[in-house]
Amino acid sequence: MRRALVSITVALLVVLVTSQGLPAQHKGLSTISGLVLGPDDKPVPHAAVTYQSAAGMAPHAVHTDAQGRFTITKLRSNDIYDLRASGKGVFSEWEKNVTVRSGQTKTVTLRLIYAKEIPKAYTKSNAKQ
Repeated sequence: MRRALVSITVALLVVLVTSQGLPAQHKGLSTISGLVLGPDDKPVPHAAVTYQSAAGMAPHAVHTDAQGRFTITKLRSNDIYDLRASGKGVFSEWEKNVTVRSGQTKTVTLRLIYAKEIPKAYTKSNAKQ
């Protein structure tokens, strides 16, 4: 009886130790890569690409290279991400619900549009003090 109890305890400890860390569906890592295009459909170098997961991860950012390409690595697999690009006076719509699978590279194109006029409520002269 005692030997069986020790064996069960050891087996449970092994299972507990090996299952620590990320849940099974998040153990693989994934990548999102893409291209940021300006309003003129030309690649935008050095644009900021902001991304966050639907699971509540704080927003992070990467920048495009000289050809307007970006790569976001080490993303949790089977998670959903929202992405947005921005540059000087231009931004993209949010690309929502981008799902990445284990070991997969998802490709996205973000198109920048001109920023609209800033609402008067947010201008310095009308700011509440």
